Amino acid sequence: MAKTKLLNAIQSVNTQGDKAFVAYIMAGDGGLETLKSKIFFLQQAGVTAIELGIPFSDPVADGPTIQEAGERALANGTTLRSILQELETFYEEVRVPLVLMTYYNPLLSYGLDQFAQQCEKLGIAGLIVPDVPLEETIELHGVLENTDIALVPLVSLTSPPERLRKIAVSGEGFIYAVTVNGITGIRDGFSDQLEQHFTSLSEQSAIPVLAGFGISTPEQVKSMGTLADGVIVGSAIVEAFHQNDLDHITALVQASKAKVFN
Repeated sequence: MAKTKLLNAIQSVNTQGDKAFVAYIMAGDGGLETLKSKIFFLQQAGVTAIELGIPFSDPVADGPTIQEAGERALANGTTLRSILQELETFYEEVRVPLVLMTYYNPLLSYGLDQFAQQCEKLGIAGLIVPDVPLEETIELHGVLENTDIALVPLVSLTSPPERLRKIAVSGEGFIYAVTVNGITGIRDGFSDQLEQHFTSLSEQSAIPVLAGFGISTPEQVKSMGTLADGVIVGSAIVEAFHQNDLDHITALVQASKAKVFN
């Protein structure tokens, strides 16, 4: 089961000729009371889905910008439980799929079954857990089995062909294809191997392939959009919200629209 809510949203955008645009924000950065306005701004800007980062004290996959945002959120007392409680006050007004990006420890602390039930209630469409490898996802798949919450896999540039095939076959919602070796963050350029990497992924995956990590300018959104079904932009959006540079966020989203590619 490809988990329909997230998958349908991306495929609908692609059918229109646009590239999917998933915007990442750190929940609780700037205060949890700003979460609603950020989600509604992104929704109005035309994003396909929103990835909500859950702050964690040891974020091994995150670069400096998102680490700092997580530290600000933690300093504000933000927890997974308080984020879900805040979402409960306005989730019925959210029109785009929400995807939670969290490390495994907060889920274990919350309780996997309780977490899955609450996410289902709130209409959460996807879950990304970067510190749980494919071989250890059985428990997560088990608690999400009877929900419409997709467990989105990450694929690195260094994944060998056989592992890449297994991830592509088992993926739900979309394949999160990491475009760089290392942590998240703004970068000037990307590997020459990306085109071959994305071609191989697309040939093996029955669900959309989205490019993430390091995408920070409209030009990079357009460039990655020629290789993938869409993009995930994190650090650039987190920093833009922190600096109140909303125009940059709008420009990033607009770079994913059909007019750019026609």
